[in-house]
Amino acid sequence: MDGSAGAASPDDSTGSASPATPESSESPATLNVGLTGGIGSGKSEVLKRLAQHGATVVDADRAARLVVEPGTEGFEEVVKEFGPEVVGPDGALDRAKLGAIVFADADRRAALNAIVHPRVAALMAEWAASAPPGGIVVYDIPLLVEGGADRGYAAVIVVDADDEVRYARLLANRGMSRADAAARMAAQASRADRLAAADHVITNNGSLADLDHEVDRVWSELVTFRDSWIR
Repeated sequence: MDGSAGAASPDDSTGSASPATPESSESPATLNVGLTGGIGSGKSEVLKRLAQHGATVVDADRAARLVVEPGTEGFEEVVKEFGPEVVGPDGALDRAKLGAIVFADADRRAALNAIVHPRVAALMAEWAASAPPGGIVVYDIPLLVEGGADRGYAAVIVVDADDEVRYARLLANRGMSRADAAARMAAQASRADRLAAADHVITNNGSLADLDHEVDRVWSELVTFRDSWIR
């Protein structure tokens, strides 16, 4: 199940690892940056490139998957809450089935979040602590704007793509129907709200080469900001 869907799932998290903020009275050891974007915007490709530039990437979706893997306490708690029917034939959570449950019911979504989010936050904090002094830590938070967590970062990057481009990707790459894609897009913050929260925008409507240039530009801006902010 997709971590950037509007409904919470084992791949969704609005939590973060309590990054330093610009208002902090102490000089921070790292520059903490939030990254978000609507479903189908291409955040994964952006994260890959930021990591190649040297960023420490803290991926909320990956953390959310790991904390409910079979054998973990999180897995046991989810099965206890939602029943054995959310376990697939392979012994792992059936993310599609669980996602359908929580997407349709706010109370069930809250129950899942109560299990997943604290564990995700703890794991993300562990990853962030591995960043070198003066490093740039990029937190990939699918629901950053919806959760109001954008105010906790020194800068926010929004990966932006036209709606029709996102539809095409979701239909081609994830096998969604247009109706399902539209429902998931509608459940997230609007494009306008995301852009309003952005300090840096990476436009991802074109080729991967185009994306390379966009990421290079934003990385250069982040390094300049880091060098002026962390002394």
